[in-house]
Amino acid sequence: MLTVFGIGGLIYAAVLFLYHSGGTRDIKALVIYSILGLIFFIDGIGLIRTIKDWS
Repeated sequence: MLTVFGIGGLIYAAVLFLYHSGGTRDIKALVIYSILGLIFFIDGIGLIRTIKDWS
């Protein structure tokens, strides 16, 4: 689930990057969504690796 949220956040950040108008608000949103997406994605992949090691 974390990985899916991370991918969604990164895709949304990419869409914001493509269509940003250069305003401060757009840049803040871009940074926030990209950082949160990256954190969720990395945590999700780490959780998948941990669960795989238990098997």
